[in-house]
This record gives sequence, C-alpha cells and structure tokens, in this order.
Amino acid sequence: MLKNIRIILSATVHALLLGAALVGSVHAQGVVPKPARHWPDASGLMLLGAAHAGARIVAVGEQGVVLLSDDDGRHFRQAASVPVDATLTAVTFVSAREGWAVGQWGTVLVTQDGGEHWTQQRIDTSVDQPLFSVAFTNDRDGWAVGLWSLVLATRDGGRTWTQMALPKPPDGGKADRNLYRIFAAHDGTLYIAAEQGTVIRSIDGGITWTYLDTGYKGSLWTGIAMHDGRLLVGGLRGNLFQSADRGATWSVVHSGSANSITDLIETHDGVLGVGLDGFVMRAPPGTARFTAIQRPDRAALTAVLLDRHNMPVLFSKSGVLRVK
Repeated sequence: MLKNIRIILSATVHALLLGAALVGSVHAQGVVPKPARHWPDASGLMLLGAAHAGARIVAVGEQGVVLLSDDDGRHFRQAASVPVDATLTAVTFVSAREGWAVGQWGTVLVTQDGGEHWTQQRIDTSVDQPLFSVAFTNDRDGWAVGLWSLVLATRDGGRTWTQMALPKPPDGGKADRNLYRIFAAHDGTLYIAAEQGTVIRSIDGGITWTYLDTGYKGSLWTGIAMHDGRLLVGGLRGNLFQSADRGATWSVVHSGSANSITDLIETHDGVLGVGLDGFVMRAPPGTARFTAIQRPDRAALTAVLLDRHNMPVLFSKSGVLRVK
C-alpha cells in the first residue's frame, strides 16, 4: 500500500510542483496512446520544455502538444502530427531539422523536419515511468532520464535505446532517485540533476556514473554547464549551487527568491533562470550575483528561451508568455 502511494506520488511530484500533474501517471497498465489532438488554440496549454531548432522555437507539453514558432515566439502553431497524446516534458535539437522529445510512458519521439512531424522511437505503457529530460551531444549519441533512476542511451540517433543501470548511491539502498535534468558540458562530461541534492556525473560518455554531493537534501530540477567551466544546479525553494571543479565541491548561491527554480540558461548577458510563482532571476556574465523579480501574474514558469533579439520567451503551466 505504502509502496503504491510512493509510486503514484513519485510519478507526479515533479510536474505537480511545476503546476501540473503528468496526465495519465496513474492510468491502468496497457493503455493505448492516441495521436495528439489538434486544438483551436494550443498556445494556452501547459508547456514543460522548449528548444531552438535553428531559428524556430519548439515547445512541448500536455497531451502530446508540440508548438512551433517561426517569428521569435510572437505566434505559435501546432505541429502537423504527433503520434501520441502522452504528456511531453522535454525537447532538444541537434540541428534545425533533427530533434527529440520525451515524456510520459517513457516516450521518445524524433523529428527530421524541425518539429512539423514526429515519429515514435520508444514507448512502454506497461508502467508509467516517465522521462523528464533528454540530451544529445551529436546526431547519434543521446541520453534520456526520468523516474526511479531511469537512464536510456542511444548510439544510433535513437533507432535503438538501451536502459542503463546506475550504481547504488554512496549511502546505500537502491538506485531509485528521480532524475530531473541531464545536460552536457563542452568537454563532453554529462551531468544529471536529481533528488536528494544529488548531481550524477559521467566522464566516459554515459558508460559509468559517479554521485556528487552538493550538501543539499532537496530536489534539483535543472542545471547548466557554462562556457567558463562552472556548473549551476537549482531546484526546490530557490536553492541554487555552483561548482568550479566539475562537481567535486559546491558552494551555495543566493538566487534572490524562495520560489523553486525550474529552468536555467546561459545568455550573452550572463545567466537567466525562471521558477514557480512568476520568479525570474538574472546574473551578469562570470558572476553568481543573482537578482530576482516576480511577475505580477505569478505564473508557474517552466522553461525559458531567448529569441533572436535576446528577449526572453517564457513557458508556463498556462502556456506561452512574452516579456514585453
């Protein structure tokens, strides 16, 4: 009974704290996904991830919605075809045309035309073990991570995905931590921001992994590897940590807010981050001096990108939000 409760809560807690549940996380096993429906206006639906596909902006979210913008986020239209109505949590592109999206039921989708049409590479409806993040270092090598230490790897552009076993954590027990964000440094080192203040690192392309302790015990939802070699990871209640030695040691960074951090990006002007309750944070280049503001709408922000004029495009539980 307690185990079942933990399964349900674990499957939904990440998106619940982002302002929405992973739709279908408690659905019966064996459910057959349908193609994503087309909405009269999908720009107000919950969006959980976004990426650049060349000059195009691609955002993904609830019920398999994929939105495309070719005018710097002023207008969005729905993708022509998405084969599943699974909630999509993250998206990444390696070129203007080739990209991947992941989400509920361990779904992995691929596009070869900039997000217009998607095909399914992987899905497992026997258990809803969602994927929360995906990263590719080139058009062949990619990784996706999710619930209960789920790590998938591909060496052939996603034609095949192999589940990888993480080692047991240093404090013992099973490797069953929720893995929220995978990202790569410029030297190819992979990092995963996870539960219990943990960052997991691989220096050999995902073959072996090492647990790194930030000194924090809460969930880390996001992270970036910056051009100057520093790492930043953030999560619950505005907690933010920095490392200048590939994760060997960490220092606390004041984020300027007690609201949870959901996304971080490096920009020409430093670092930009967003979080729940309308939280937007910025730091100048080469520093960790953040200032934060709160949007009047207090929107549950989930992701951020810059347009071609270096203006933020925000994504949220309530869809696309522009910064005027």
